Formats: sequence, C-alpha cells, structure tokens
Amino acid sequence: MDALKDFLAGYERWLLAFHVIAVISWMAGMLYLPRLFVYHTETAPGSDGSERFKRMETKLLKVIINPAMIAAWVLGLTLAWVIDAHLQGWFQAKFVLVIILSGLHGHNVRLWRAFREDRNTHSARYFRILNEIPALLMIAIVILAVVRPF
Repeated sequence: MDALKDFLAGYERWLLAFHVIAVISWMAGMLYLPRLFVYHTETAPGSDGSERFKRMETKLLKVIINPAMIAAWVLGLTLAWVIDAHLQGWFQAKFVLVIILSGLHGHNVRLWRAFREDRNTHSARYFRILNEIPALLMIAIVILAVVRPF
C-alpha cells in the first residue's frame, strides 16, 4: 500500500486539479437543479413545459451531477489518503460538510423522482430556499480546504 501511496503522491497536483474540476461540476449542478425545480413547480403536471423540465432535470442529474459527485468523492478521498488529511481538523470538518452536501444531493434525487412522477408537493418558495443551501456549504468547504484554519 505504501508503494501505491508513494506513486500517487507524485501525481498529487493532478489529483487536486481533477478533484477541483469535479467539485465545480457537481456544485454547478447542485446550484442549478433546485432552480429548475422552481420553474418546474410553476408548470402544470403533464404539460409540455413540465415534460421539458423533466428531460432537463434528468440529463442534468445523470450526465453532470451524479458523475461529478462520484468523481469528487473518489478523487477527494484518494487525495486525502495521499496527503494524510484525515489526521487534520480542517479536513474532518470539511468531510462532515461534504457528507451533508451528499445528503442534500440524495434529497434532490428524491425530489427529482417526485417531479418525474408528477407527485411534487413543494412550493417554488421551498425550492428557492433549498437553492441557497449548497452555496452556503460550498463557501464553508472552500474556506476549510484553502485556509485550513485548524
């Protein structure tokens, strides 16, 4: 295992670069999907507009958000292992926030399924508020990762 860790350490900057790209892609989707839900809420179930939003939401989840989340996790955990970040307080706090962000991702998937089946019960206001949570988590995560305050 040490040989693998030593090998990957030589690519630390590449791991970091691809991790950042994956996180940016994940966050773009996490910020856009609830906004689509706001607009979707304002259309009648079964209408052409509703069906269009279903297609947009599905593509966003399956083509961007889900793969980006998986890549962010795999690259992030690999990078954390290579630099022994798990021993540092900033990483532990960041890890908790990323778990919360992942839970929000799962919640968005449940909401997407409800829209897909014309069962949404939430208001546009709910989705406007939900839209702010990933941004707040992102701010805290970036500060922890860059500043490493503890």
